[in-house]
Amino acid sequence: MSAEKILGEWKKGRFKPIYWLEGDEPYFIDMLVDYAEHNILPESEAGFNLTIFYGRDADWAAVVNACRRYPMFAERSVVLLKEAQHMRDIDKLEPYIENPLNSTVFVVSYKEKKIDARTKFAKLLKQNAEVFTTKKIYDNQLPEWASNMVQQHGLTISQKALQLLVDHIGNDLSRIQNEIEKLAVNLGSRKNITEDDIETYIGVSKEFNVFELQDAMVRKDLAKAIRIIQYFEANPKAAPIQMMLPALYNFFSKVYMIFGVQGDEKTLATAIGVNPYFIKDYIAAAKNYAYEGVERILLLLHEYNLRSVGVNNAGAEDSSLMKEMVVKMMR
Repeated sequence: MSAEKILGEWKKGRFKPIYWLEGDEPYFIDMLVDYAEHNILPESEAGFNLTIFYGRDADWAAVVNACRRYPMFAERSVVLLKEAQHMRDIDKLEPYIENPLNSTVFVVSYKEKKIDARTKFAKLLKQNAEVFTTKKIYDNQLPEWASNMVQQHGLTISQKALQLLVDHIGNDLSRIQNEIEKLAVNLGSRKNITEDDIETYIGVSKEFNVFELQDAMVRKDLAKAIRIIQYFEANPKAAPIQMMLPALYNFFSKVYMIFGVQGDEKTLATAIGVNPYFIKDYIAAAKNYAYEGVERILLLLHEYNLRSVGVNNAGAEDSSLMKEMVVKMMR
């Protein structure tokens, strides 16, 4: 069951005794736990019937006792175990998992890992609990996810503004949501998010960013690429090399895939997993560099990624590494 379906069931007043929320993507786990904490019980009932534990400090016996306690002046009680991945002796919850109380909604947040499926504990969870396992969204899915979040706020966003937003923040769903909420507040009566809005309210330069550097490289515009790198040199927080290299690798690895695909632009976009709006950039890069050139770029990105962390690097600054790498790529 997805996070949205669990939330939908809760909103209809349908609850299971145990919800085990685990996995690599904290956003969906936090969303469910936050709803459970603030919305399952009305405020008048929460004082007596809501209990919250944190895994690092939680005693398993206290957790079980809270779960076995009958609700006071209410239909149900809610017990939250946050950060359960840090709890000692969590397997001692087994007796309660085996025989839970129907009037208790026990929600466990087990972030950044999964319970070992081979254990008796995991098998009991599978039998008696709703187990929700999250996975990180792939980078190529981020623009669509962010676009849907924008729509949920009753807004629209230009494709380039969307790309700027996603490229700047990366795979951090909570931060993307927070920035969209900030934009919604600052737009006032306007409904469309532009590149200027991203620059003004999020602090991403619409002229000097990884997206524009990538564009300069596609067109083999060395002068523009160097200007952008110099801007990064003067503003180190704008685009650190550890952010730029993975972004460029992601782009050129998809360009590399084009050489193995035949078809029109829509077919190519689907095959390499990008928004059709941007496929012309990938096609242009493939034409301007050819197979051997793109292969060389990928090898250089790997080499300079190692140098950026000190391997075979005699103390060169990040900006010097970037300039040297870009010159070699366009040569």
